[in-house]
Amino acid sequence: MKRPWLARLLLLTSPAFAQQSAPEIAFDSVPDFPKLPPGVNFGEVPGVAVNSKGHVFVFTRSNSASGPAYAPAAAQLLEFGPDGEFVGEVGRGLYAWSFAHSVRIDKDDNIWAIDKGSDMIVKFNPAGRVVWVFGRRKESADDEAKPWEHVDPPLAAVDGLFLQPTDVAWDSSGNIYITDGYINSRVAKFDQNGDWVKSWGTKGTGPGQFNLPHAIAIDRNNNIYVGDRSNRRIQVFDTEGKFLRMFTIDVPPDPKTRAVNGNTPTGQRLAQVIGAPNSLCITSGPNQVLFVGESTYPGRIFKLSLDGKVLGVIGRSGRQLKQFSGAHALACPSENEIYAAETSNWRVQKLILRPPQK
Repeated sequence: MKRPWLARLLLLTSPAFAQQSAPEIAFDSVPDFPKLPPGVNFGEVPGVAVNSKGHVFVFTRSNSASGPAYAPAAAQLLEFGPDGEFVGEVGRGLYAWSFAHSVRIDKDDNIWAIDKGSDMIVKFNPAGRVVWVFGRRKESADDEAKPWEHVDPPLAAVDGLFLQPTDVAWDSSGNIYITDGYINSRVAKFDQNGDWVKSWGTKGTGPGQFNLPHAIAIDRNNNIYVGDRSNRRIQVFDTEGKFLRMFTIDVPPDPKTRAVNGNTPTGQRLAQVIGAPNSLCITSGPNQVLFVGESTYPGRIFKLSLDGKVLGVIGRSGRQLKQFSGAHALACPSENEIYAAETSNWRVQKLILRPPQK
């Protein structure tokens, strides 16, 4: 017989009950959005964010044509108006630009760019001036100026430094949380003044451990949601890093769906990628919901309640408008308006969700 305390522990640390179906959400994708200047194209688009004025910021792996095929300077941060009109470039030629990963906007409309290649997080004010920098890129003159090795177990993490960071979010007090993702497998916390506080997490599969913390979002009650992508789950913590719960997305794809790049996963490989959280965003309205972008295949976007119940499914893998491949970042200024940044399809889609039919 299981002891009562052990049964409660297993209930707490197990993913939520597997949900095998969810309704499809009808939606439209705004064509020709955003409007790039003549002759300009995106590269891979890993980041998108929207400020309080409706301006859209796109972090793209472009501007690298003059660099080498290996280790180019692949990052540009572009700003567009609410109707998609091009406004300008933020941080043109910035020292931190190496390999774009994500962009976020805080409550004061400051712009935060996370660069995986330089291991840096840069805070711009709304006018596009650098205010703070976190982490430090490798110097080209250093002996160790080469790609980080993904050793297992990972090297000991260092306070205030990052190895391929992925995302950033803030609690209601202005504390800063950075997912230090591909190598250190942790969440780093700074206070509102930018001072180091702590970090939590190590590489692994247990509660509070990570295998690529790829995205982070925080609700109005300061619950912290971390997309633990390679573990195919979302973990929830308090602001001190205490593990609260976890859940998975287990809705199988339409069997007719095909991968955009590579073989279409089947069997055990398919089970490893269904619902893998590539991106997260939480709406700011009175009834908050969570949107989750699945990894490249099956490539869907999910609408969830904050307790992990899947409320609906948006789209599937593909190249056409209203299809996705690598929904690497999401911005959700409202429950019915979503921006999806796609790495494999080199674009941003503005999605308008239709109200459900009665």
